[in-house]
Amino acid sequence: MRMLVRLILGLFVLKAVVASPRFSRQADLDSYDSANYDVDLDNSNLENQDIYDYEEGLTIDDPQIEIGTLAPPDYNYPVPEASIEEQEEEEAEEEEMPLKPQLVPQGSGGSGVLMGPDTQKEEGLLPTTPETPQEGTGGVEGSGSSGMPVPGEPDEPDEPVVDRTDMPTCLLCTCLGGSVYCDDLKLDSVPPLPKDTTHFYARYNRITKINKSDFANMNKLKRIDLTANEIKSIDDRAFMGMPQLEELVIRENHISQLPALPETMSLIDASHNNIGTKGIHREAFKDMTSLLYLYLTDNNVDYIPVPLPDSLRSLHLQRNNIQMMHEDTFCNLKDFNYIRNALEDIRLDGNPINLSRTPQAYVCLPRIPIGDLI
Repeated sequence: MRMLVRLILGLFVLKAVVASPRFSRQADLDSYDSANYDVDLDNSNLENQDIYDYEEGLTIDDPQIEIGTLAPPDYNYPVPEASIEEQEEEEAEEEEMPLKPQLVPQGSGGSGVLMGPDTQKEEGLLPTTPETPQEGTGGVEGSGSSGMPVPGEPDEPDEPVVDRTDMPTCLLCTCLGGSVYCDDLKLDSVPPLPKDTTHFYARYNRITKINKSDFANMNKLKRIDLTANEIKSIDDRAFMGMPQLEELVIRENHISQLPALPETMSLIDASHNNIGTKGIHREAFKDMTSLLYLYLTDNNVDYIPVPLPDSLRSLHLQRNNIQMMHEDTFCNLKDFNYIRNALEDIRLDGNPINLSRTPQAYVCLPRIPIGDLI
């Protein structure tokens, strides 16, 4: 019976819709979706549809209920007023209540560090170097026994202590072929060198003494550079056991005595030391027939160390204490045909000597020395 009633109601609605003039106009314009107003007469579909209640006076011209399946409108469900008020009260309490600085403990007996927004507001960013706390005030920095870093202070790692006593030289230094580089390693003595070492560099260290055993049996060593150490003494025969040694650089130390050197030398640089009157052996350079460069700048030498070999090209003695020169210092007064062609660079500036007083001393030189002529 119910099915029959539903069928009759559907037929009446369909008839009213077809008879309406507005339906014909809207059907021509295709402005409405016909699917929303079609009535399915199939019984299987009618069983699945809900029964709609129509109010009195309802017409198709002014529909209040759309027939069909439409997406429900979005609803903004109101939040209970009580929850909004509680949330506002909680936010107000958080803004009004200041955060007090808290004490962060540093160790068992330390005073700790004050942390919090108040301290940051007053001081701004945490200082990179914390102020030293006054005694009895609590301080910003903990006690010395804490050991914890202060926030904001950059960590400065302690310099690692390296035990270089028994370390192999080529692990401590850099060995490239026959050259050994031990520059700036804070060495306080000459390390044991491989037997095939030809060039040894140990500049900018803390070596204080050169022992005879440091270079013993180094038959292939040709160059030694010990610039800028703290050498105060050198054993007199420390370099005599090297038959191929040619270059020795010991500038910028505290040496007062120049040691004996082999005849194979071609360069000697002992500038910026404390070598004085008795600091050079008598006729120390006479037999060095291959000597090319002799640098004794910024010492306390008070004479030119003659005789000098004919091979010498450059002699630097500036800023010493040389006060006089003999006419046969560079030339041979017995042989006026003698000419020293190799010696082209003589520096005597910065000495209390008047070069114009000994004009015969330069007649065999290609160039006169550099220094005061008045």
